[in-house]
Amino acid sequence: MRRILAALLCLPLLAMPVRGAEVQKYVALTFDDGPSGRFTRQLLDGLYERGAKATFFLCGYRIAEYPDITQRILDEGHEIGLHGYSHKNMQDLSRRDIAQEISQTQDLLPPGCNPMFFRPPGGCCADNVRQVAQARGLAILSWSVDPKDWATKNTAAIEKAVLEHVDDGDIVLLHDMSVSSVKAALDIVDILQEEEFELVTVSELVRLRGAKVFPGKTYTDFPKA
Repeated sequence: MRRILAALLCLPLLAMPVRGAEVQKYVALTFDDGPSGRFTRQLLDGLYERGAKATFFLCGYRIAEYPDITQRILDEGHEIGLHGYSHKNMQDLSRRDIAQEISQTQDLLPPGCNPMFFRPPGGCCADNVRQVAQARGLAILSWSVDPKDWATKNTAAIEKAVLEHVDDGDIVLLHDMSVSSVKAALDIVDILQEEEFELVTVSELVRLRGAKVFPGKTYTDFPKA
């Protein structure tokens, strides 16, 4: 009788669905062309309040103007990538000039900052750019979602362009250069967090996905394998 009762008691447990571990979703927001003074400060304030991380592709001439903001980006756990010194399109630059654009920028970075990624202005990935990136041990980072926020001052349009397309493992291209872009970015963070996405740096996304990146190679996203 005891065996029968025990079996009956186990039946509800067997009928209960077994919940597997929830799969975490990740997105990496990236910001080009800064630091830009008050806009970058506003963005950093908002990211800090939300516990979100991002990756900033900085221009050397702007690092020289805002070394304090550059240091703050690093101190608050964000990632710094290279975007050249002058923001020149590198399509027709010599390898020597491209290398100088990179080295001039690296020389201005805070101690301990060793970028993994290089994003050429405009996303140019000509052979000369790839060769220099490979020689300097840098992977090239492109993107998978581009709302073209630099071309519009419409916050709602920027948000819509991202949220209609973003998915797990995506890399989103934004700019911390205007009120509309910064407001859109923080609204996007709020909505994605509500949808249980975690906002991480690109290098963290690489680690979480168990991916490998190689110098001179171009990457657009890091989805689940």
